[in-house]
Parts: sequence; C-alpha cells; structure tokens
Amino acid sequence: MRVIARQHGASYAICEVMLDQFLLALSKRQKTKHFLDIHPTEHPVGGQLMGAEPEQFAMGALKLVEAGFDIIDVNFGCPVKKVLGRCRGGFHLSQPDVAIDILRRTRDIVPQQIPVTVKMRRGIDDSAESRDKFFQILDGAMNAGLAAATVHGRTVQQRYVGPSRWSFLSEVKQHVGARMRILGSGDLFTAEDCLRMIEETGIDGVTVARGAIGNPWIFQQAKALAEGLPKPSPPDLNEQAAVMRAHFQLCMQTYTEQRAPLLMRKFCIKYSQCHPRHEEVRLDMTRIRTAEEFEQMLSKHYSENGGGRYIPREAHGSQEEC
Repeated sequence: MRVIARQHGASYAICEVMLDQFLLALSKRQKTKHFLDIHPTEHPVGGQLMGAEPEQFAMGALKLVEAGFDIIDVNFGCPVKKVLGRCRGGFHLSQPDVAIDILRRTRDIVPQQIPVTVKMRRGIDDSAESRDKFFQILDGAMNAGLAAATVHGRTVQQRYVGPSRWSFLSEVKQHVGARMRILGSGDLFTAEDCLRMIEETGIDGVTVARGAIGNPWIFQQAKALAEGLPKPSPPDLNEQAAVMRAHFQLCMQTYTEQRAPLLMRKFCIKYSQCHPRHEEVRLDMTRIRTAEEFEQMLSKHYSENGGGRYIPREAHGSQEEC
C-alpha cells in the first residue's frame, strides 16, 4: 500500500505501527522479515512505533533506523482498547511525564539527520485536564527537537465516533507557530477534504489514512487542486485493474503467493468502490482465494474499459486502526 501511495503522489508513507518489544525480539526468519521490508522505490518512508516503557521504546526506534527507515514516528494516538489497556498508544496522553521521556529518549538515540515525529489525538477526552496534558506533551515534543506532530481531531475516547474537530487543529498551529510543523488527520476522504482542512486550520499538511485505502488517486487529485488545476477524473476501469495487479504483485513479493490473495481481499473490496457496479464487484471480491480467482475477477469486471467513479463519503465505514 505504501508503494502504491507513493506512485500516486503521496509525499511519503508510514508503515503499520510496530511494538517496541516485537522489534527487539524480531528475527530474520522468512515468516517475520516482511515487517521491516522496505521497497527500493518508496523512500522516504517512515517507521511507526508504539510501546509503554521509555528506555525500551528508544531501543525499538533504533531498530527502525537500522532497518533503513527515513523518519521515526511515535504513536501516541491509537485508541484501540487492548492497546490502551497495556499503557500504549493513546494512553500516553494521560501521562505527560512518561510521554515526554519517551520523546526525549527517542530523539536522543535517533541520528540527528533522521526526523522524529509524533502522532497524537486531541486528548484522552474532552476535559480541561486532558487538554492541558495534550499541550504539555506538545511543548515537550518541541523542546525535545521533534520535527512535526500529526494531530487527529478526535479524542481517544471517541475512537472513530462523531466528527473530527478541525477547529482544534487551528489552536494547535497557533500555539506552535513556526516552531514545529503540524499535520492534520481525521475525516479526510476526498481531495477536497485535504485542501479544506489546510485552508480552514492553517496547518502545514495532512495525513490521509482510511481515505487512501482502495483510493490511492486521492493524492494526485489533492495535488492538482493545490496547484490550481482541475480535479483529475476518476480512474477508468483499465487503470483500476492495472493498480490492483501492481498491488497484488507487491503483496506476493512480500507475503508469498499463498498468503497474498487473502491479504489482498480487503484492499480489493475497497478498490471496488471505484467501479460503477461496485456492489456486484464487491461481492465477487469477497470470494477471492487464489491468484487465479483474482485474475478471473478482473477479467469479469474490468476487461471492458469504462469510466470509474469518485468514492462517495458514505462508503468509508468506521474502523479501528492506529
């Protein structure tokens, strides 16, 4: 997914979040090597890290550096219940001293030429205490020398329920001024959303998560709008098929031909939203078990070219992710 996003205009991509404990125990076995797999064409690429204990967290960051990641991203935003229960992810927004210690140790151990960034939500909840702790951690990040912060406009308690509060991003950017770059996250499902968030809040950029799954074209569409150009048309069926094939090949290279079909199914379901007969196509996507069935599905639905469609906002269902 990272490679596909970069090919379609993303400035850089960040890997799936990894636990510090896992990285420190990771071997070079075939079964686990894909966790640190970096494609030659995807640089710059960020390694994303999550953990509970400051010293161990810093050592995990060093493992990401040794693996070849160009940016180290600290995850203080994950709202998943089991993560919070183990004092990781968004839990750190409730304990500024520990959070700042993690940021300092990570920045100290990572070579200076490699940027360190942090991902945060706007607090554990909507209380004044939670807000104060957010800004205490943000100030600690600036003092530690972090390059940027990605801020999601929901609280940890919200998870993905209710709208993302973009007005909070304006407050964050006003607070840091030119001292730190602020990237916004939350409810970015169209190219127009990306531009509107920047214009309304004054932040420096955006990070697209769920909105890019099955729709890597969102990046080139947003770039065109930012340059004052018309929004590109949605990809036609030939282009959609070509991107899915490329994605499938990358998946096979990383996870083997046996595992790739099942892993790709969720992405294919998302890609199907670009097809004018998306409900019918989606149903066939859910039945893919082999590479041969994948090709049969493409032959059935994509062999005759035609226009695609922009993915409607309601197609993006809520889901838990970090």
